[in-house]
Amino acid sequence: MKGSDLILHAGDIGKPEVLDSLETIAPVIAIRGNNDRGPWAKKLSEVLHVRINGVGLYVIHNVNEMENYPADDFRIVVSGHSHKPSNVTKGGLLFLNPGSAGPRRFKLPVAVARLDIRGERIKAQIVELKV
Repeated sequence: MKGSDLILHAGDIGKPEVLDSLETIAPVIAIRGNNDRGPWAKKLSEVLHVRINGVGLYVIHNVNEMENYPADDFRIVVSGHSHKPSNVTKGGLLFLNPGSAGPRRFKLPVAVARLDIRGERIKAQIVELKV
């Protein structure tokens, strides 16, 4: 993740030290997942709507809890929860789940996602990590 301009974390961080470690690489925007508990986690939002390079992103832990929002308000939905990496476009929205970069969950790959936003051009890629 070296060279990243920003790190988005879609929840299930585990412990605050993870965020501290990520901050040494790049600025971090993180939300709380269902496994994030304790005073440190309460400071994190459950949902964020951010703009990166002029593009609206909706960051939510469980995409199944997403309410209907106007599609023109954002172009990318970043989620976690299932820990299953996916990169799918539906109805003009990019739905990106980076998977899990921590301990292997179930039989899913250990993965992250790279998101490159340059003006109107958006490129997303799932990157499996060697463990």
